[in-house]
Amino acid sequence: MAETGVNPTAAALLGLLHDGPMTGGQLMAAAERRLAPYWSMTRSQVYRELPVLAEKGLVRLGKPGPRMSQPYAITAAGKRTFSKWLAENPGKDTIRNPVALRIAFGGLHSANQLKNLYATANEYHTEALAAAREQVKNAKKEGETYDASALEFAVAYHKAALSWLKSAPATPAAS
Repeated sequence: MAETGVNPTAAALLGLLHDGPMTGGQLMAAAERRLAPYWSMTRSQVYRELPVLAEKGLVRLGKPGPRMSQPYAITAAGKRTFSKWLAENPGKDTIRNPVALRIAFGGLHSANQLKNLYATANEYHTEALAAAREQVKNAKKEGETYDASALEFAVAYHKAALSWLKSAPATPAAS
């Protein structure tokens, strides 16, 4: 946890709330649209963080809407905390790639398992690359320079993953 006492998920929610009040569902949709190509957030994380942010006075609850949806708005304290969070050292990247983990144990796979693993990963990264490129194009068209720049990271990541998959060993090592 950072000096500000907010974790990256909470900080992302505060950042998204700069666009205006949103319900948990709206925050999930905004996170999916803006952050998902390079930052994952689950519904349970969002709904776990919102009450904590409210308790800390960083967001306030609005009037309940349809189906008891609860909008949240960032407070002045939330904006100050977010600004401080932005200025903090982000720390080291955490890499958790499930394909790389499985390839690390490639000698324990059958040839068919490896073939399927690579095919699935190739398909995923090819589709994700196309989607990220489209998001970059749309962000640039809308004048969202910083969103476009962050999304370029996702483009580079998926390109690198596809390149790496081409060089991964295709057959298990002999036991």
